[in-house]
Amino acid sequence: MESLGAFLKSRRDRVTPAAIGLRTFGTARRVPGLRREELAQLAGVSAGYYTRLEQGQAETASEQVLDALARVLRLDRIETVHLHNLARQPARSRLSRPPVEEPHPRVLALLESLKDTTPAVVLGRRGDVLAWNRTGHALMGEHLPFEAPWDPADRPSVPRMFFLDPLFRDLHRNWDELARIHVAYLRLTAGRFPSDARLAELIGELTMHSAEFAALWAVGEVADCTVGTMRLRHPTVGALDVDYQVWLQPDSPDHRVEIYTPADPSSADALRILTHQTGRTS
Repeated sequence: MESLGAFLKSRRDRVTPAAIGLRTFGTARRVPGLRREELAQLAGVSAGYYTRLEQGQAETASEQVLDALARVLRLDRIETVHLHNLARQPARSRLSRPPVEEPHPRVLALLESLKDTTPAVVLGRRGDVLAWNRTGHALMGEHLPFEAPWDPADRPSVPRMFFLDPLFRDLHRNWDELARIHVAYLRLTAGRFPSDARLAELIGELTMHSAEFAALWAVGEVADCTVGTMRLRHPTVGALDVDYQVWLQPDSPDHRVEIYTPADPSSADALRILTHQTGRTS
């Protein structure tokens, strides 16, 4: 899991003195971005305190200090949230195995209300598929059993499928874009749940078995994953583009309902065909 110090250093390396109007008078620099003392001065803290913070030797950091660092480092809203999440982690947090995730009955009722005309998937905190409707299954996991989410030991994992399932990868024409977003969201999740042993195991597995995941993870991007477009190459209905949007669940805030709608008329036709075929085979 990522530490506060590692995140601060990665963002410090990205900010050049010129980008924030800091004059260097042409002197040679041994760091790609800001020096620790430069960042500390601009954020209004002592260089010694910032050094201890980056080295994991400072016990706490106030919200005001974190916000000042975020301002100098030009973090966006999600990166700032991630910074605060990392700062709240215990210095030595032990990993533990959280309870098996189960979708809330109200979430399942929402899924049922969508029927099969609107593809939908319920995702857990680590990107496991907790439930899907027939069209959601046909759109995203046609090569998998519909019943797969029912068994916690056999649930499809979206991050795992993105990097380790060739059929799922071939489904996405904009795989590169979506893979980057999923890794950035997984990093955000890791900051929220630093003691989740299952999440740590997933990240370790993907790092070991996918060089592409390891390279993206090393970049250190952090992002939310709430809206976007998937450009699909579906084995049954061909090319189609669908917009996804995520609905967060008050009853189970770690869970997300992902809804898919057609991005254009031809994609709407393809979804209607898929829905019709799903109804015939269910």
